[in-house]
Amino acid sequence: MRPETSADSVDHIAEAERLERTAGLYPEDAEQLLLQAAAHLELAGARSRASTLYDRLLSAAPTPLERPDLVKALKAANLWEYGHEAEARANLDGVRLAAPREGAPYVIAGEAYEAHDDLDAAHETFTEGVRQLLSAQAPAAKDLQPLLVGRHRVRRMLGAEHDEWDALAQERHTGPVALDELHDPKRVWSLGSDNPAEIQAEISRLNAELGAYRAALSRPFPVAVLHWPAAELAELLAAYPSLASEYPSHGEHLAAIESSLRELADSGTANIGIVSATVPSYEAFAASEGSSPADTELLPQYATTLAARGRATAWPPAATDTCWCDSGRTYGECHGAG
Repeated sequence: MRPETSADSVDHIAEAERLERTAGLYPEDAEQLLLQAAAHLELAGARSRASTLYDRLLSAAPTPLERPDLVKALKAANLWEYGHEAEARANLDGVRLAAPREGAPYVIAGEAYEAHDDLDAAHETFTEGVRQLLSAQAPAAKDLQPLLVGRHRVRRMLGAEHDEWDALAQERHTGPVALDELHDPKRVWSLGSDNPAEIQAEISRLNAELGAYRAALSRPFPVAVLHWPAAELAELLAAYPSLASEYPSHGEHLAAIESSLRELADSGTANIGIVSATVPSYEAFAASEGSSPADTELLPQYATTLAARGRATAWPPAATDTCWCDSGRTYGECHGAG
């Protein structure tokens, strides 16, 4: 929505004026064009002019806006940036009361509160957004994940204990750095520091992580088999009974895993692993693929995706290590006994 090009390389005022003229020529695209124009004005520091554009959009009768709540959220965030806090808060309250069915207004509102250190309001806003989207059937991953990540970040700043939505945010996170580390409060504060030494230390840390990520990409891609812990498999089959043909019982599921892994090893396949599944993660993956969790063809794709995110545990474990099946016995006494 917002241009990312810096003001040093683009004449944002000229670009905004060009977009305004284009909006006059193509009324059917005016909403998108004027939102882009307002974003350019914000980048140029012309925030009052940007607010005028937002007001123009909101008063554009009789044609209704496609995304009125998004426009209101953008207007509120802009108002707050140039000193109109009371009006901004009133607009943000209106956005939240409207209960939008898309994630973007909640993200903008939550980040506006967060940027001005109202972490409690930011947390409430991100949480409302997640709840609203999850109440819909198969929410789009691109809408849900920014809300989960923003909520996780604010909760880390507040020192809150992790909950199931924080776990879901991490499961869906595709970056090489875990969200807990990425959202470490000391790290977040250092990025906004005026101390050159703190900023340089953070740059060095990011460079080291980038090197580790590149090294991970150079390693062979693991061939992974999907493992459902007993409680997760019970929940899966209760929600999607048709998968019972794939998983007749938990014991048979575990035996099939070990058998598949041994067959892969016997065929000469290297770098074999096991990935543990959870129902919320699997449902989120199905939603992102536009498919139903009951589709058995989705299961190997889910395993491959988890492996690509570094979730695979190497197989086989040593005979004296704990068995992969979570029985608590050693591998040599459990599935490695054969």
